Amino acid sequence: MKLLSRLVIVITLTATTVAAQTKVTPPKNKYTPEQDVQIGREAAAEVRQQYPIINDDQINGYLDRLGARLVEAAPRELNNPVFQYSFSPVNLKDINAFALPGGPMFVNRGMMEAAQTEGEVAGVMSHELAHVLLRHGTANATKAQGFQIGALAGAIAGAVIGGGWGQVIQQGSQFGLGTWLMKYSREYEKQADLVGAQIMARAGYDPRDLANMFETIQRQGRNGGPEWLSSHPNPGNRTQYITQEASQLAIGPRPSQQRFLQTKTRLSQMGPARTMAEIERNGTVGGNTGGRPGGSAGRIGDNVPAPSRQYRTVQGGQLFTVTIPSNWQALSANNSIKYVPANGYGDFNGQRALTHGVEAGVARASSGNLDQATQTLIDGFVRGNNGMRVAGGGASSQLAGCRAIVTSLQGPSALGGVERVDVHTTLLSNGDLFYVVTVAPEQEVGVYGEAFDRVVRSVKLNDR
Repeated sequence: MKLLSRLVIVITLTATTVAAQTKVTPPKNKYTPEQDVQIGREAAAEVRQQYPIINDDQINGYLDRLGARLVEAAPRELNNPVFQYSFSPVNLKDINAFALPGGPMFVNRGMMEAAQTEGEVAGVMSHELAHVLLRHGTANATKAQGFQIGALAGAIAGAVIGGGWGQVIQQGSQFGLGTWLMKYSREYEKQADLVGAQIMARAGYDPRDLANMFETIQRQGRNGGPEWLSSHPNPGNRTQYITQEASQLAIGPRPSQQRFLQTKTRLSQMGPARTMAEIERNGTVGGNTGGRPGGSAGRIGDNVPAPSRQYRTVQGGQLFTVTIPSNWQALSANNSIKYVPANGYGDFNGQRALTHGVEAGVARASSGNLDQATQTLIDGFVRGNNGMRVAGGGASSQLAGCRAIVTSLQGPSALGGVERVDVHTTLLSNGDLFYVVTVAPEQEVGVYGEAFDRVVRSVKLNDR
C-alpha cells in the first residue's frame, strides 16, 4: 500500500512539472511551413557560397549529432515534418549562430570555442532551433506586405551575409526589409529562450547553461559587439526568467562531454579563424568559390570566353533582377555586384581590375537631379581610374522603365590597349543613384555589345 502511494506521488509530481512549463504560442503567420523550407533552402545556398564553411568530418559529425539530439527533443506540436534540418560549422571567429526558416542552422567556430561546456553550445542551438519551430522569420515577414518568396529568401540572405548587397538592402525605408526579417523582436527572443530551455531539459542539458552563454556573449559585446547581439536583442531579465523556467523542468540524463572536448581540441588544431570584418576588409572568404564578397573570376590575361547565348535571371539582393549570360558569375562588393565571365575580373598590379563584364550598384546621390547626380558619379570614376576620360556624355535613355542617362568613357585596359566603359544611371525612389556599368576592351565591343544590351534591357527594379 505504501509503494502504491509513493508511485501516485511520483506520477503527480511529474505531471505538475510538465504542466508548469511556460506555454508558448507561435505568432500569426501567413506563410506555410513548406514556404519556410523553400525560403530557408534558397537563403542557405547563398550563405554556403559566401561563408567559409568548415569541411571536417569530425567537426561536422559532432554538430550533426548534437543537432539531431536537440531536434528529437523539440516539442512535437511545433516540429513540422516538412522541416529540413542541417547544421553547418563556419570558420569564423565571431561569436555567432543563426538558423534560417525551415531548418538550416549555421554555428560559428567562435561560438563553439567560447563555450565552456557542451550545454552552452546546445543552449544557443536550442534557442536558434526554437526560432525555426516558432517560425519567427516568416512571422516577421507576415508583418510586411507584397513580398514574394524569392524576394524574402534574397532579403534574408542579404541580412545574414551583410556587407555588399546587405548594405544596399538596408539603405532607406524601401531597403530595410532584409535586416528586419532577421532581427527578432524582444517578444520573439523571450519565446525562443523559453522553448529553447524546454528543448535543452528534454535533451539532458541544464537550461542555466543557456543563461551562462548569454552572459558570455554579453561580456564579449562590451568589447566590440558580437553579431549575435545585433539580431537577438536582450528582452531584459534574461538570466532570471531562464533560471525560473529551468526550476520547473525535469532535466533528462546528461550526455557525455567527450565529443565536445574532442571537437574543441580539433578546432584548436586548425589555423586561426578570421572575423567577418577582416574577411570583408580583405575581400575574400576563402574556402568557397563563386558569388563571394570581393572574389575574383580567374586570372587577368588568361582567355576570356565569349558570352554564352544561354541566359539566366538572377537577383541583386532585393533591389533588382537582371538577366545575364549563363557562363557569367556574380561577385559582390560594397554596394555593388559584378557579373563577369571567367578571367574577366581579378588581381592586376596589386589592385582588382574589371576587363569584361557588368557592374550594378547604388551610390548616394549628390542631388535629386539625375543629371547632377550622374555627373558627380562620372567625376568619381574618372578621378579613380588613371587615364580614363569621358568619350561621349549625357545621352538620354531608359533603365528599368525609368528616365536614365548613358555616359561613355574610355581608358587604358589592364590587357593593353583601350577599354570601353558605358555608365547607365537612374534615380531610385529613395533618392539614391542606381547605375549599371558595362566594360570590355575596345576591340571586343562587337563581341560583347549584344550581351551588354540584353543585360541592361533586362534590369527590373523592385523599389517602385
